[in-house]
Amino acid sequence: MSTQNAIRLEAVSKSFDGFKALSEADFTASWGEVHALLGENGAGKSSLMNIAAGLYAPETGSLFIDDNLIRLRGPLDASSQGIGMVHQHFKLVKPFSVAENILLGLRTQQTGSFRQRLQQTAEQIKATAQKLGFSIDPFARVDQLSVAEQQRVEILKVLLAGARILILDEPTAVLTDAEAENLLTTVQNFAHQEGAAVILVTHKMNDVMRYADQVTVMRSGRTVASLKPQSVSVGELVKLTVGDAPTPAQIPASREAGEVRLEIRDLRSSAGHAPVLRGVNLSLRAGQIYGIAGVGGNGQSELANALMGMPEPVTGVMQLTGEGDLRTLSPARRRQLGIACIPADRYSAALAAPLSISDNFAMGEIHSGRYGPFWYLRRKRIEADTAAAVAEFDVQGVRSLQQKAALLSGGNAQKLVIAREFNREPQLVFVHSPSRGLDVRATLAVHERLRRARDAGAAVLLISEDLDEVMALADRIGVMSAGRIIGEFAQPADRQAIGQAMVNHV
Repeated sequence: MSTQNAIRLEAVSKSFDGFKALSEADFTASWGEVHALLGENGAGKSSLMNIAAGLYAPETGSLFIDDNLIRLRGPLDASSQGIGMVHQHFKLVKPFSVAENILLGLRTQQTGSFRQRLQQTAEQIKATAQKLGFSIDPFARVDQLSVAEQQRVEILKVLLAGARILILDEPTAVLTDAEAENLLTTVQNFAHQEGAAVILVTHKMNDVMRYADQVTVMRSGRTVASLKPQSVSVGELVKLTVGDAPTPAQIPASREAGEVRLEIRDLRSSAGHAPVLRGVNLSLRAGQIYGIAGVGGNGQSELANALMGMPEPVTGVMQLTGEGDLRTLSPARRRQLGIACIPADRYSAALAAPLSISDNFAMGEIHSGRYGPFWYLRRKRIEADTAAAVAEFDVQGVRSLQQKAALLSGGNAQKLVIAREFNREPQLVFVHSPSRGLDVRATLAVHERLRRARDAGAAVLLISEDLDEVMALADRIGVMSAGRIIGEFAQPADRQAIGQAMVNHV
């Protein structure tokens, strides 16, 4: 390389609807390094990287590649400069196959018919995926993949498009320990051995300390520090990132659970050539968090969909104590019974992104009559309740309660979902990857809410592909593999035994 600097952003400012997302922010990543970017939700990290990826144009400031001033007219320009970004919320065409999605993103023209080009792409996918340490079916439809598998497709897409400056937004949020280690080792080798630049937007301090050569910290749209992570302790880095954040609460070694709230027996997929659920059995008890750990794609999403009332053709028993079959309950009845649902994909399954923040919050109470009949809603009461919830749950980036929910950052959108679901004291909580993409402070707040619900007597089912999260929260842990629970562990649990069950069971 003719210069050490791969990408440099200087004095970048950007506003959205009058809100200053970036204020003269600076960032420089060098060739041959893994550079971590830290900051709370709403700190401006994604906005800055979206400018680097050509999605936004800066109002002020400059972008340099190889120390040459560059003006990007869009993502294609960024791709031609060797910049590829894997977003926290994926940019995939869901009805298309993996190979079709990746073929759309290739800049080089392959020869032959469409079928031949698709086959060439499929072979590239298999080879690159194997190098990254996982396998994926190139002809699988994206909308039939788990969140973790879709993330892998995004990573493959930018690498096969020729990215030399690779931006990864929360890449290990939905990966197991082994998968995360494989991925980060691979991108570290990509940087160190092939001279590429990898920008790692993450909130996992251990990942920063172990894999990053340099770390830049942002707060309130500004760059506040850039340093080598080895020069500070984890505690110092956390404090630099979020200030005096609360420390995580420790769960008791064991807890006495209450009555069974939900009994799941022999839950199976009832459609498709290759059923995903193959006989799930578990019991959810009052006053207990039951955590499900496992490698993505082993039926976690299908189980969550079935429990949360989303379309999922299944057979078996989902017996809710005192109510009968969970599947027969209407949304209104679910609300009356205090059933709270927090899906993994907050934008497509938990929020109506084009609607306002207040409308999204009010959805949880429309059926109760609190806001009057649906044809004449009491808007002042809706806005008062929403304002109180936004304040209580620290939803940042809210300039107006009438702004679209789509304008919230991922972490703040998650806070809005949790504010709505916990507006009443829940009795039964289904939650899938609750802290995916959240910063340290927001993660601790979400975890505290789940613990408070448990301590108040709720039965909580936590599905997470982040083993750290499951170990920190769950009173009892079930490992899911090949569509069923293949082992259960009481706290204090052996992390190594859980990890082995996750990756070794056939």
